[in-house]
Amino acid sequence: MQSGGINVGGQAVIEGVMMRAPRSMTVAVRKPSGEIALKKDLLNPLADRYKVFKLPIVRGTVTLFSSLALGMKALNFSANCQLEEEAKGEGAKDGKKAEKPMSDLAVGLTMALSVGLGLLLFFYLPLFLTQLMRNLLPLTQASSLAFNLVDGVIRMAVFLIYIIGISQMKDIRRVFEYHGAEHKVIYAYEAGGELTVERARPFSTLHPRCGTSFLLIVMVLSIIVFSFVPKSAPFYMKALSRLVLIPVVAGLSYEFIKFSAKKMDNPLMRACVAPGLWLQRLTTREPSDEQLEVAIRALDEAILMEKEGKGEV
Repeated sequence: MQSGGINVGGQAVIEGVMMRAPRSMTVAVRKPSGEIALKKDLLNPLADRYKVFKLPIVRGTVTLFSSLALGMKALNFSANCQLEEEAKGEGAKDGKKAEKPMSDLAVGLTMALSVGLGLLLFFYLPLFLTQLMRNLLPLTQASSLAFNLVDGVIRMAVFLIYIIGISQMKDIRRVFEYHGAEHKVIYAYEAGGELTVERARPFSTLHPRCGTSFLLIVMVLSIIVFSFVPKSAPFYMKALSRLVLIPVVAGLSYEFIKFSAKKMDNPLMRACVAPGLWLQRLTTREPSDEQLEVAIRALDEAILMEKEGKGEV
């Protein structure tokens, strides 16, 4: 997402938004007191240090895992902001100190557990169910592509059930509202001019380069990539191939996102990205002005850091 020569992207967190420029990141969170708390970091991308990480497909895999790590840290900060005042208040009553934030090791373990559960739920469960259906559904035995097509349909169904399920939770709905605020503010930034709540409010909550769209592309491309594994391969071989090929799928999906961003004036390309926009109707909500204010603060600070080359925590 680019305007004025600076690429920006973002992520919704608990009662806030993380905004990221190429070499800077800011998390803005609305605390229970109404104050906006900030976490600002300078980034040192691997692609700046090693040219190999700028290669097509490779850069997409690196971007995925670095985004997961930064996103987990941002979520940790936002959660601590919400618990801070409550913990202080309880501590004042019973004489106990407020709990310390999670360490980097704890954040890393949490991310590893989250990735593991994601693989189990969205890749291995559909594979297991498709394997069970081989005798009930002859289509799965027609070819590797047919097998993985059924696998992909089940994966998409699991994903939709998961999104619809968590969207019923009040706290998740709040995160989805901040997700909408993130998109509106980035649209306003791309349009140029001063970032204000009034300018950001009319924009759409759906953005073609959203992570939700990226996940949909991953699911579609995985059907094709996983089809290179023979349908006659044993289950353990198919399961292991998922783990090995996921970075390839992520890299290809990243390249598609970058390519589609340059071709949005093409009707065919707009048709290709349309399903991702439809899916975002489940993961975004219309934000309030206060939520837009938080997203604007995060982006303003990230851009300022990017221009000045200064960071602080």
